[in-house]
Amino acid sequence: MNIVYFLFAQTLLFAIPLMIVALGGMFSERSGVVNLALEGIMIIGGFSGIFYMNFMQTNDILHGMPLLFTALLVSAAVGCLFSMLHAFAAVNLRADQTISGTALNMLGPALGIFIAKTLQDGQQNIGFTNEFRISSVPVLSDIPVLGDLFFKNFYITTFIAIAILIISYFFLMKTKTGLRIRSCGENPQAADAAGISVYKIRYLGVGLSGILGGMGGLIYILPISTEFTCSVDGYGFLALAVLIFGNWAPLRIAGAAFFFGITKTLAYAYGSVPFLAHLALPDTVYKLIPYVATLILLAFTSKNSAAPRADGVPYDKSKR
Repeated sequence: MNIVYFLFAQTLLFAIPLMIVALGGMFSERSGVVNLALEGIMIIGGFSGIFYMNFMQTNDILHGMPLLFTALLVSAAVGCLFSMLHAFAAVNLRADQTISGTALNMLGPALGIFIAKTLQDGQQNIGFTNEFRISSVPVLSDIPVLGDLFFKNFYITTFIAIAILIISYFFLMKTKTGLRIRSCGENPQAADAAGISVYKIRYLGVGLSGILGGMGGLIYILPISTEFTCSVDGYGFLALAVLIFGNWAPLRIAGAAFFFGITKTLAYAYGSVPFLAHLALPDTVYKLIPYVATLILLAFTSKNSAAPRADGVPYDKSKR
């Protein structure tokens, strides 16, 4: 059972940021704007959050959970502002959304490295002290099975992500604004005829993707390192695969993120699984597992996926 607990904990560390970022991409694409900039948004959001934490800890201003929550807010705010560049290019300028997203993916790490080196006398890496892991919760950690899975050696970001998933589902599927987001992605001309501002709704969708993408960047970094190098190891692109495999639906995205989290866990913790360890295969083979699984699943599921406005054609009010 210890192996099961370990693999489950590792799976959550990989799956949680994937799910949050993919949910952000869902809001953008549901509104009709293809957002390939998730990688850049994660990087700039993670950079801003880690830089804020570094400043607060170095100057002994804030620590513990208050520091974590405020850092998440900083990452969300910066991610939202950064995503507005994509929204302006795609919505107002009617630029090619693929090119706009690619440009932000290139700008994100370059901007982070430039700021870090400028403010740290040429040093690129930003260090911080990880004081956010919770060893156990009284009473709850004593619950059989669930206590070991969720309430021992965990991060509060796991429960924040679950809350974001629930809120995202009800917001998108059960509210008037969620209906408007979906309608602007599926039929913007009809939405405009009904008096809905397609431009505003698309700005909202892209802004939500920036908020969740920025938070996802910080959440990804926290449990795996104590410094930030302006890289998220391609997680933004993997989140796009999760988004497609999840068919742009919140609950399916959560399932897809958990699946990809398992593949990433097997790729990096295969030594803890007796069956995989005894195979004695090269490390490269195990590290290829998530990407091979991604290609296979997308090959078999892409034809059945119904992407809302997946062609990325900007809404043109003059063509009503």
